[in-house]
Amino acid sequence: MQNQFTGVINQLNKTCKIIKIEHDELEILSRPDRIIEVSLPVLMDNGRIKVFTGYRVQYNNIRGPYKGGIRFHPDVNLDEVKSLAFWMTIKCAVADIPYGGGKGGVAVDVKELSQGELERLTRAYTRGFADFIGPYRDVPAPDVYTTPQIMAWLMDEYSHIKGENTPAVVTGKPVEIGGSLGRDTATSLGGFFVFEQVLSKMSGMGGKDQLSIAVQGFGNVGMNFALIAYHAGYKITAVSDSRGGIYDPEGLNIEEVLSHKQTAGSVVNFNGLENITNEQLLELPVDIVVPAALENVINEANADKIKAKIILEMGNGPTTPEAEAALLKKGALIVPDVLANSGGVIVSYFEWVQNLRHYYWEQDKVEANLEKQVVRAFEKVWQAKEGNGCDMRVAAYTVAVERLVKALSVRGI
Repeated sequence: MQNQFTGVINQLNKTCKIIKIEHDELEILSRPDRIIEVSLPVLMDNGRIKVFTGYRVQYNNIRGPYKGGIRFHPDVNLDEVKSLAFWMTIKCAVADIPYGGGKGGVAVDVKELSQGELERLTRAYTRGFADFIGPYRDVPAPDVYTTPQIMAWLMDEYSHIKGENTPAVVTGKPVEIGGSLGRDTATSLGGFFVFEQVLSKMSGMGGKDQLSIAVQGFGNVGMNFALIAYHAGYKITAVSDSRGGIYDPEGLNIEEVLSHKQTAGSVVNFNGLENITNEQLLELPVDIVVPAALENVINEANADKIKAKIILEMGNGPTTPEAEAALLKKGALIVPDVLANSGGVIVSYFEWVQNLRHYYWEQDKVEANLEKQVVRAFEKVWQAKEGNGCDMRVAAYTVAVERLVKALSVRGI
């Protein structure tokens, strides 16, 4: 199996052939600007020092400061971080916000760390990368297993290093220290806006009460998407988290599922329903599947078993190229991650603007501007899809690459 970044560049090559991009621009976009790897010594609670490896890939900043999350996960590796940094470059260009793309990570299981160890790791990461991040250079954000609290520690450590309060160094912070209202649900709400735009373009899908949705991943993004869709009148028939999932063809009460998870620590064993695996959830007889967990969950092994007509990619890179080809052949519509989950980085941009101006918005203004921005991005991608006769991922990449190449051209690079 090819590594993830090779697949990413193959997608870029495919896009460049369609829009006839010159070799020189492709050479620039095929490589990250900078790869930084840092050893992070952390004092553990047992009195011993443990050294973790931290990564930050700054992929491209032609349209603005590098932007991208930091993930703390056992499977973090350089190939993954490079791929995620590339996707952030594309995502920011699709959303048409003035950022480039970057990503960071540490290979660590946060469930094995105490609160104190997690804080010391975060501060070590900040010290290790303090010379490479900043409000006008590279602006991190939360990602898998990183939280607003972790962003607060990062901002605090960076501010101490620089000798001044610097809220704009990071987004996704608590509102008490400069975070934006609406940021916690932004990815999910943006995805919901995209989802409703997709439905408006498709005929024969039926009304809300006729559609069934399965959400894989009941973390912040998947949980909030399920809640938003449920309250809007859609039928959520299955959800899952890292321990497994539940399925009810008649529809779940997502408020009750959330209450159960908060009490039991998982959605499994809810209300006498039969438990299912994460793999089984993807293969259910539903209209829409929403993968909101980790990469490559839809792959060659299960693509032929997936029955959904729409795949809404709320997680990053959930579909392998081989699986995508099989699903497209079956007539499925795949709404790519670089569009579907762009709400988070759009509101991160709003947070950054608020920090720089020291002027903060009401939540209804945040959400109205999010809807305006993400609907505009969707329309641009849909026009490219219809105009080029291609799938939505290629269309999104077309929009992004054309914007990146234009920026390279007008800057004389």
